Amino acid sequence: MIDGDRGKNYPNGADFSAHGDCLFLSARNVTKSGFLFGETSFITTDKDASLRGGKVQRGDVLITTRGTVGNVAYFDDSVPFDNMRINSGMLILRTDESLLDSRYLYHFLRSNSFATQIESLTSGSAQPQLPVRDLGNALIPIPSMQEQRAIGEVLGAIDGKIAANTKLAAAADALVTTYFHQAVHGVAFSDHTFDDIAAISGGGTPSTKVLDYWDGVIPWATPTDITPLQGPYLESTNRTISQAGLSACASPLYPAGSILMTSRATIGAFALAQTPMAVNQGFIVVQPTDPTLNFWVFHEMRSRVDEFISLANGATFLELSRGNFKKFKVRLADPGAMEEFGRQAENLHAVARNALLENAKLAATRDVLLPQLMSGKIRVKDAEKVLETAVV
Repeated sequence: MIDGDRGKNYPNGADFSAHGDCLFLSARNVTKSGFLFGETSFITTDKDASLRGGKVQRGDVLITTRGTVGNVAYFDDSVPFDNMRINSGMLILRTDESLLDSRYLYHFLRSNSFATQIESLTSGSAQPQLPVRDLGNALIPIPSMQEQRAIGEVLGAIDGKIAANTKLAAAADALVTTYFHQAVHGVAFSDHTFDDIAAISGGGTPSTKVLDYWDGVIPWATPTDITPLQGPYLESTNRTISQAGLSACASPLYPAGSILMTSRATIGAFALAQTPMAVNQGFIVVQPTDPTLNFWVFHEMRSRVDEFISLANGATFLELSRGNFKKFKVRLADPGAMEEFGRQAENLHAVARNALLENAKLAATRDVLLPQLMSGKIRVKDAEKVLETAVV
């Protein structure tokens, strides 16, 4: 009913490039939300032909089996790559479509029921692993093919809308970036530095030994809140602190709109705070003195990441100090041009953010429907009624 295929003969460093003929997938490309192609590696056609196993086909389901175990992705027509191969930390599941619908399998593998089974089958603490032989012992409910396909279609409609919104958000972000490049074209560096036009600050961490500092109502951002974002809009954080925790750490409560840039290890991941929040010491936080320049400064920073990295230092990991960041001179166009760009940027970022906010609602609807459909508590027709209000 299901065939498994694992990547073999892992390429060495010399086989990889930023561009190529075959996308070589690692665990970072398969997340809890499906595929993520923010960081990609490619191999040549010759190297691709020399590898055994691990070739992905449309309709395949991928599951991570090492490190982060149980993340799942579905290789359908929405994936923008035709030629992909996996590393040995993943498994390709290819179904007999006459017995098990691949989209139904994909959604079941994302259910809480399967997550519970995965937890019991996974071994190892430092490097968790899901042995392939044990995965074969997982129990899958198998309704009729008609019901499987109906479930796959109704949940797939949500996934399709999420994919369309994601593309819309990416297109809006790319367009505003293009507008910035046009606005800054030919503009020389001014005598002003970032320190001259903005407040430059950082963050801190309350003592983890004091329980009263944690699990309050104040969002507290770390770089791991930023790096998985599909757009530069930080709505919430994984951890929160109390008022006492805020008072006990080096971070103030930054207002919505503050520009957050990661400054250590991964340098140059960005977000705009969408609600007041504190941050840890892994950020440089920028607040332009003139609020109308917020998007100008944000895009100026995003266009300068390579320069920021060039002034980073550190033995264990690279870090860009606030002192070095403050010294960078900024490009400032004619006030009218910057004002016009600000209006364009505000509108396009609103489009992108709203699309991603809708995605969060759609994902929540899908996650509510998924276990109920899998268990038979609700039928597909009832789920379709719910989707009439969720999918616009």
